[in-house]
Amino acid sequence: MRTNLIKSLISLLLVACFMVGLSQKSLAKGKKEIALQMYSLRDDLKKDLKGTIEKMGKMGYTSLEAAGFDNGKFYGMEPEAFKALIEANGMKLISSHTGPNYTGDQASWDAAMTWWDMAIDAHKKAGCLYIIKPSMGDYPYENQESLKKTCDYFNAIGEKCNAKGIRFGYHNHNHEFNKISDGTDLVYDYMLKNTDPKKVTFEMDVYWVVKGGQKPVEYFNKYPKRFELLHIKGETEVDGSGTIDFKAIYDNKSKAGTKFAIVEVERYAFEPLISVQKSFDYLNNASFVK
Repeated sequence: MRTNLIKSLISLLLVACFMVGLSQKSLAKGKKEIALQMYSLRDDLKKDLKGTIEKMGKMGYTSLEAAGFDNGKFYGMEPEAFKALIEANGMKLISSHTGPNYTGDQASWDAAMTWWDMAIDAHKKAGCLYIIKPSMGDYPYENQESLKKTCDYFNAIGEKCNAKGIRFGYHNHNHEFNKISDGTDLVYDYMLKNTDPKKVTFEMDVYWVVKGGQKPVEYFNKYPKRFELLHIKGETEVDGSGTIDFKAIYDNKSKAGTKFAIVEVERYAFEPLISVQKSFDYLNNASFVK
């Protein structure tokens, strides 16, 4: 009997130690603000939305950026319910990738503005701080006339967002670092110069900037305070092993005006959940991430 009692006490002690370890690990993970673009787990979200969001929270992520807004709903959920689900898992919804493309004619403009009125109201209900246009689509922006129309479109959206207390922004890929056909600016520089900073911010995807042959920190210096969001991304998971100088980027965040740095994993060296966890662990353990 005494032997059984001792075994039971040892088992209880081991369980207690394990639970304390989990608690300490959770506290360590929660010490830094690290956000995740939900596109990173797109396939998992399709299979199990609620379960995958729960896993994101348990990994230690503190905020999310959505990539599944359609017809007034987020991943098929009403805005208020989606907000509640994220907050129930210890996170907040800070941003969302969405938005129709503009083709340069009045009909396209009118349809887009109607859509934006609906979308901005839905994002307000979801507690979103930013709405980010993830690309310009197939609209021909290689010349100044076309690109100016796009900048005017973005300024108009930004004005609508401002009226509801939301910030509007644009997310780049690498083709924005091509030169426009009838000028000296790169597309990205032209957009930065022809959008109103009070109405339009930029979510710099640091991976695509480097793929476009440019350096993120040089843009921070050239256009200070224009990059309120950053996509922190590598060739696969974020682990510091590639060509992106994450330390320099984080060291210069204040110059960029960055409020949120958001992990995005598009391609994977491991299973998606593992790659996303590894990305968090790298940043959480990095001394340059405060």
